[in-house]
Amino acid sequence: MPKECDLTGTRTRAGRNVSHSNRVTLRRFDPNLQNISLMSEALGRPVTLRVTTRAIRTVQKRGGLDAYLLKSDDAKLPTKARRLKRRVQKALSGR
Repeated sequence: MPKECDLTGTRTRAGRNVSHSNRVTLRRFDPNLQNISLMSEALGRPVTLRVTTRAIRTVQKRGGLDAYLLKSDDAKLPTKARRLKRRVQKALSGR
């Protein structure tokens, strides 16, 4: 399972540690991923996702999972989030 956020697409990044003596070693910057269940009002059930803590804060700020997905541009969402957005739109249009 890749270390990738389901909502934002944030992945592991690479960088370098530089010591006091200026030796350079490679390192990884892993995203702070959490397994959480976010309630979808349109679907009427919780959705389990693996997201970064930053994405959790953004979802709360925008007013929930449905509002976050509907306000986000499709080009910026990863595949799993795009599928979820389509299901939410379909559920809302059926009402």
